[in-house]
Amino acid sequence: MSSSLEKSDISVKTPQKPHTALIEPSFGTGEDLEALSETSDKTDRDQTAQHILMGIALMILAIFMYVANDVMGKWLVSTYSVGQVLLIRSVAGLVLLSPAFYREGWRTLLMPPQWRMNLVRVVITTAEVSSFYWTVAYMPLADLVTIYMAAPIFVTALAWAFLGEKIDTPRAIAVFIGFGGVVLAMRPSSASLSLPALVAIAGCVMFSLIMIITRHLRGTKGIVLVGWPAGAALIFGLVTAPTHWVPPTPRDFALLAMLGVVSTIAHIAVNRSLKLAPASVVMPYQYSQIIWAVLLGILIFGDWPDMAIVVGSGIIVAAGLFIFFREQSQAKKLSRALE
Repeated sequence: MSSSLEKSDISVKTPQKPHTALIEPSFGTGEDLEALSETSDKTDRDQTAQHILMGIALMILAIFMYVANDVMGKWLVSTYSVGQVLLIRSVAGLVLLSPAFYREGWRTLLMPPQWRMNLVRVVITTAEVSSFYWTVAYMPLADLVTIYMAAPIFVTALAWAFLGEKIDTPRAIAVFIGFGGVVLAMRPSSASLSLPALVAIAGCVMFSLIMIITRHLRGTKGIVLVGWPAGAALIFGLVTAPTHWVPPTPRDFALLAMLGVVSTIAHIAVNRSLKLAPASVVMPYQYSQIIWAVLLGILIFGDWPDMAIVVGSGIIVAAGLFIFFREQSQAKKLSRALE
């Protein structure tokens, strides 16, 4: 689990968009989140209970697939370099996306609006994904996921610091509390605040920047927002993989390819979920990633989370959910005021 340079000043006659995306940015577009946030009030009345339950199920399934992908990545980077992982992963993802490329046309893909901002997003995304795979080799999966769950909190803070977005007092308090959860989960000391931990924090900040940029690119086709990062990761892999190439076994090659396939399918499931149910219903289920990360970390790697991670993740989830629902509430109030 990437996203606008649009200011959300209450004085501007545009409802503020919630900072919700937690999914991996290399395959998330943000486009469906924006479309849904603009139409959810209209479509909410037409949603049946069956559609909502299906939307919830798809979101939970997608988040499980993303975490399972992280588990595969953690397993594979113990043998293969980050460049090799990204190379094979990107080839598989691009092959799966090739029908969409053909349908949209190469002109749409290669000549998008705001190409400079798309290029900035691609560079940051490639750095973030690379840092994630490097870090996951050294940190328990639950620890890394806990840090990344703080992305919406970082987005709120960064949007205030660099974009001038107004933050009311309750959300400001939630931001500080959320950062407190991050500090608690990181157990900062001269012994525990290692290089992987610092890279993880940097990766979370980059992920947050991607979320902000993607909000700015809401007019860009989703296939561009998905295809460009995959292509950039492919280039990065082609440049870096040969220096540390390890011939993969047939099983490992299949797993490396599955990284791209599973991420793409999970992305489709997220989009479908957001079309079946309101964002306010399904987006909070993205926090189920910490449950999957803990369970799979224990079952596969024997990594038991300590109390600091459990309490810290709980604080981060609570702060993130408060910010999400607060922004939803403020957006609805503003929409009603403008009617």
